[in-house]
Amino acid sequence: MSPGLIHYLAVSGALFLIGLAGVIVRRNIIVVYMCLELMLAAGILAMVAFSRFLGRADGQVFVFFIITVAAAEVAVGLALIVALFRARRTTRLDELNTLRF
Repeated sequence: MSPGLIHYLAVSGALFLIGLAGVIVRRNIIVVYMCLELMLAAGILAMVAFSRFLGRADGQVFVFFIITVAAAEVAVGLALIVALFRARRTTRLDELNTLRF
């Protein structure tokens, strides 16, 4: 028995909720960043599932571009995290309360 659309959307929803809980609960900026990426992956999974079950390839092509942009976003985001760590010597969000270095 092959999984249906509901199964893929359930996994996508579970991934999104895990990411959302991580963003709300965690205080470490790296963990929050990983949870945001998990939420993006959940959205990508839902888009691919809809594209596959509708029999169209345009959603899968769009996901290819999203993954390309996400790779660049990861590089910029990690560079910002490293810059914040070098300036403040911490990755805890509650200690990063101002934007000044």
